[in-house]
Amino acid sequence: MPMETLFSIKPALAVLVSLLAIPGIVLSKKPNVRESWTFIAAIAKLAIIVSMLPFVLKGGEFHYTLIEIWPNLGISFRVDAFGMLFALVASSLWIVTSIYSIGYMRHLDEHSQTRYFTFFAVALSATIGVAFSANLLTMYLFYEALSLATYPLVTHHQDKEARTSGRKYLFYILGGSIALALPAMLITYHFTGTLDFAAHGVMAGKINSGLGLALTLMFLFGFAKVGIMPMHSWLPAAMVAPTPVSALLHAVAVVKVGAFSVVRVLTGIVGTGFLADFGIHFVVAVIASVTIIVASLIALSQDELKRRLAFSTIGQLSYILLGVCLLSEAGMTGGILHIAMHAFGKITLFFCAGAIFCATGIKKISEMTGIGKRMPVTMAAFFIGSLSVVGLPPCGGFISKWQLVIGTMQAGQISMLMVLLTSSMLNAAYFFPVFYKAFFCSDDESLFEDKVDEAPIWCVVPLTLTAGISVILFFFPQPFLNLAQLAVSAILGS
Repeated sequence: MPMETLFSIKPALAVLVSLLAIPGIVLSKKPNVRESWTFIAAIAKLAIIVSMLPFVLKGGEFHYTLIEIWPNLGISFRVDAFGMLFALVASSLWIVTSIYSIGYMRHLDEHSQTRYFTFFAVALSATIGVAFSANLLTMYLFYEALSLATYPLVTHHQDKEARTSGRKYLFYILGGSIALALPAMLITYHFTGTLDFAAHGVMAGKINSGLGLALTLMFLFGFAKVGIMPMHSWLPAAMVAPTPVSALLHAVAVVKVGAFSVVRVLTGIVGTGFLADFGIHFVVAVIASVTIIVASLIALSQDELKRRLAFSTIGQLSYILLGVCLLSEAGMTGGILHIAMHAFGKITLFFCAGAIFCATGIKKISEMTGIGKRMPVTMAAFFIGSLSVVGLPPCGGFISKWQLVIGTMQAGQISMLMVLLTSSMLNAAYFFPVFYKAFFCSDDESLFEDKVDEAPIWCVVPLTLTAGISVILFFFPQPFLNLAQLAVSAILGS
């Protein structure tokens, strides 16, 4: 149980604040005014979330019920350590991505920029709604809202490729949740009488092992935003979206909502005791391990940089699930912490991909030989982001992966340790050659002149900032590490 519970409207305000800015965004005639509304909403959202941080770090929780639909069932919010970690990441990176969006969208003279910023605001509201959900119904509704809000962003270019990718996006994301997650939720409510997230789950003693396994797999594949194979094809297809969309929504918000939702279900609905008693955790861990290795191998073969990043993301998301399914303290800490550490490293890589496209129009890695001479800042940031995702010092990704490694040994799962080490070597194999060829090719091999010509400053500053934060998190991983440890303590009851 939390040390103390406060009933406050703050969680609801954190969700709603970006929606309140939409009239200003839509009605603004001048781009500068429109973007100002975005920044006002983003800063206000972060401020509300940060104002709750000290109390949560002390072990407390915020609660607020918006509406009660049925006994023990309503639209309710709860801010605990796990939700706070995710909300802190998403809200802070919204500000950075908004800065990047100005440089990217204006430099390329993208159409429908007002629509773009409008749906970005809706998507962030839905993301925070998922983070602060007190029960499965609330989380499911915001999960679906996020799917619908991001569809116009994925199909932003409105061409044939965008529409085809959009249909695939909805088929997996919306179709999967309606066909699998929704029935699983109804069955769970029928047998347990509640959808509230509880420290030890709600299935124990009320659902048998066979049905429990079936429901767990329905949630796992139904919340397809987590990108578990074979429900992963939407993610590479969604790379047709503008890079800022790929960066925040497909490196942070959308995919992390999937991972967050599955972890919430595993720990708050199924329960770690139920998972362990019937070996369900091992089934999920094997599925996650296969996804990690296969996605890493596919990433090696991708020549388009954003597609390589997309398959990398698929594998990295399963690190989170694998860590939680180890059911060891360090493993669960590493899995939850990886939500934050991977976010800063991967968004840096997406920012770099967008900056390269802005400055050169190039998307393929094979055409980037020698680009470090032209874009040294961008490619240096790319190297730092790569270090973080691979899990090497001095970047924050090392902290979460080190916890995962310790977690495998605590759980006595040497096979899972081999999965982590093999995957990290594959990560290095598909990232480091990009950096090496960018800086260390011969003059004859270089495809670029020896002169500095970076992307617009509004693109370069955000990628420099996120790369810098990735390094800072290695030395000062708080408050994310503290929040992850508090979350695990609450889950394990320690």
